[in-house]
Parts: sequence; C-alpha cells; structure tokens
Amino acid sequence: MAATPIAATPIAAALITAAQEMAKRLKKQRFSSPVAVTYHPLDYAWAMHEAYLHLAGTGRKQVVFLGMNPGPFGMVQTGVPFGEVAAVRDWMRLSAAIDQPAKTHPKRPVDGLACRRSEVSGRRFWGLCARRFGTAPAFFADHFVANWCPLAFVSDSGANLTPDKLPRAERDTVTAICDEHLRAVVAALKPRWLVGIGKFAATRAAEACASLADAPAITDIPHPSPANPAANRGWDGLTITALESQGIWPAARD
Repeated sequence: MAATPIAATPIAAALITAAQEMAKRLKKQRFSSPVAVTYHPLDYAWAMHEAYLHLAGTGRKQVVFLGMNPGPFGMVQTGVPFGEVAAVRDWMRLSAAIDQPAKTHPKRPVDGLACRRSEVSGRRFWGLCARRFGTAPAFFADHFVANWCPLAFVSDSGANLTPDKLPRAERDTVTAICDEHLRAVVAALKPRWLVGIGKFAATRAAEACASLADAPAITDIPHPSPANPAANRGWDGLTITALESQGIWPAARD
C-alpha cells in the first residue's frame, strides 16, 4: 500500500490509517467453503480507495452512509464503495491504478474502470446523490459513504456471498475487525447520523456503535439492489422520503 501523502487532511489521514489497518488484518484471514475466491479491493485497488478517501474525507460529516460489502461490478472493480464505474470516473473524477487480485473467479474478472457491466446498486445510489447535490464535492461536504466489510466473497459457481454466509468462526473474526474500523470512521468523522443502506448494515452499525458515548443516531434506507423488490418500484422516492421524514435531508450544517 502507498504511504499516506503529506497533503492529506488530518481527518483523511485518520481514515486512511484506519483503512490500512483493517486491510492488513483482513488480508491475513483465510476463508473456507462456501467461499471459493475472496476479493480484497483495499489491496489491489488501494490507490483508488485512497484517492476516494482524499476526496470524501476532508472534514467532519453530518451523514455517513454504510453499505454491507462490495458488489462484483462496483467496489470490486473500482475500490470505491458502491463504485459504479461511471460514477467513480465521471462524477467523482477519480483515476488511479487498479491491479489484479491474486486470484479471480472466471465469471468475476477485474477490469477496473474498463468494466462494462453496471453495478445497479451503485448506479441508483450515486445517481440519486448526483441529482440531489449536483457535484461530488457538494455531496461530500456533509456526507461520507463506507462499506462495513471491504471484502467480496464468491462461491464456486461465481455467485456473490454476503458476509453472513461465512462459517461462524470466520464471520466472528471479520465482524470484530470491521466493527473496529467502523468505530474509527465514526470517531474521525463524528457524524450526526449513521444510515445503513439496508437492514444488515444498520444492524451492524447499531451493534458496533453501542458502546460509544457519543454514538450517532442510527437508521436505515432501503437497499438499492435489484434483489430488493421494493427498490425496483421507485428506490429514489422511498429513500428521499425516509431521509426527509427524519430530518436527515437536508442535512443542516452546524
């Protein structure tokens, strides 16, 4: 991994250090059946992830959105949470080297910004942010987006496996590492709200932050995955309603 650039803001530097520590610990883990291949974007796509942290992590936030783990055509390709290629390349205007993982599944190659497949969840999420805030810097002024777990797990068939499908001992180890990282993100950004993108992420946020004296308010929005039937019937509207009804959007600055 590249060293933290001198120009990093103190908050971005804290986020970079926390991500590097999580990545180092997770890289030591080995996973058994049903996992056939593990993708570790904070390793092979670290340069892009670090660029994202410089863009998104410049100061305190009102809102942190939390996803579960990378999708095969999103963060697996770009190193950015919900990293739909067009959003990363054209809206965030990020560009950095993306290497190859040590092992890939034949059905899940890593093509980086050349990937032609669309990550539907990322397209929906970042598309809404772009329509709502216009530019990426305007969004990131008060918002940050993270994944609880930065690893993607793939079965022998090439199917995506969520972290809850890991064997118990492996799941417990991943949970301890990722919860610790989330607490570090919260400590650095001091958000008012921590919004789980889906119920799984909201549950992890609540459990990870339960011991914090100054924990943010925790809520959730529907997951934008096409596997969520509700999301296919107007995800934008559901999400805007959920955020506005709780006073999260607009997020007033202190």
